[in-house]
Amino acid sequence: MSAIILLLIASLSVAAVFLGAFIWSVKHHQFDDGYSPPRRMLFDDHPSEDIPDHSNNKKAVHGN
Repeated sequence: MSAIILLLIASLSVAAVFLGAFIWSVKHHQFDDGYSPPRRMLFDDHPSEDIPDHSNNKKAVHGN
């Protein structure tokens, strides 16, 4: 029974350390991305409107 209590205390303390590290990193802007937003405009995410869309055309089925 004492082993379960010891492991419970150890796991809760490790979880508290990771939670503290996460909160510290959020407060110190470690997850802010200053690199990719200016470069996002260089990539074309939307298909061009001058290319015809043939997705609803059905292919001919050739019977034997």
